[in-house]
Amino acid sequence: MARSPVLSILLLLLAPFLVAAQFGGGFFEHLFQGGHGHEGHHQQRHQDVGSDSSWYQQVYAQAHCSKYLCPGTLSCVDRATHCPCAFPNNEVKFELSDGSAICVSKTGKPNSVAKKIELARKGLL
Repeated sequence: MARSPVLSILLLLLAPFLVAAQFGGGFFEHLFQGGHGHEGHHQQRHQDVGSDSSWYQQVYAQAHCSKYLCPGTLSCVDRATHCPCAFPNNEVKFELSDGSAICVSKTGKPNSVAKKIELARKGLL
């Protein structure tokens, strides 16, 4: 029973990093601009997204999926645990015992993230 608070604390500590990784990069720039960069000699001006979530809600509402729509990547998959990480080159996906999955930033050492998550599951971290 002690696993739930430990996992909750782990997720709470990791949430800011996951959100920064999810929304800090070029995913939505490519989504709104069709993946086009600078064309010719014209330079595009980039605008910051609003401070509310209305832009995300609009894109989410327009996404069509008959199965499960992943909230972080807008991928259409069979179930939530099949959602890909937003940045697979920099993240590792872990399926938790409660049926959920999280994406955690990779480290330089092989399996070090898995070891830390396992220690957190056991309440040793």
